[in-house]
Amino acid sequence: LTSAVDPSGPSNPLRSTSVASGGAWLNNYAAHPWMLVAPVLGFVGAALALVGIRAKSEPAAFAGSTLSAAGIIATVGLSMFPFILPSSIDAHSSLTVWNASSSESTLFLMVIVTVVFLPIVLAYTAWAYRVTFGRVSERAIAASHDFY
Repeated sequence: LTSAVDPSGPSNPLRSTSVASGGAWLNNYAAHPWMLVAPVLGFVGAALALVGIRAKSEPAAFAGSTLSAAGIIATVGLSMFPFILPSSIDAHSSLTVWNASSSESTLFLMVIVTVVFLPIVLAYTAWAYRVTFGRVSERAIAASHDFY
């Protein structure tokens, strides 16, 4: 980005300018060295997953693959920040965190909708799991003709 950004200003792609620059994706790591934790986490998590698989340790393999996935996703997000979707044709047409966000009133409305509907969705999901919980054995299938 070549222009000043007002994070609390209105969402308007015309208020910011950006230019293409070779190797700029790695500038975030030079400006903020703490961000190097993400790629290191991706490699360390993959190594831990491999060790867990070879040792036949499911918790270690799961923890390693989880850490690796989180590190890889964080690496992409941190290296691209503030860009969400960079344009390969015109750098000025790229979507950034600030010009791709919704207005304050829209975000507030979505919070209200989430507070109302998320408990309903969670209650329905819990009910569906409770109703369908349990394993189906071959004996249960043979005893009942309702399954087919």
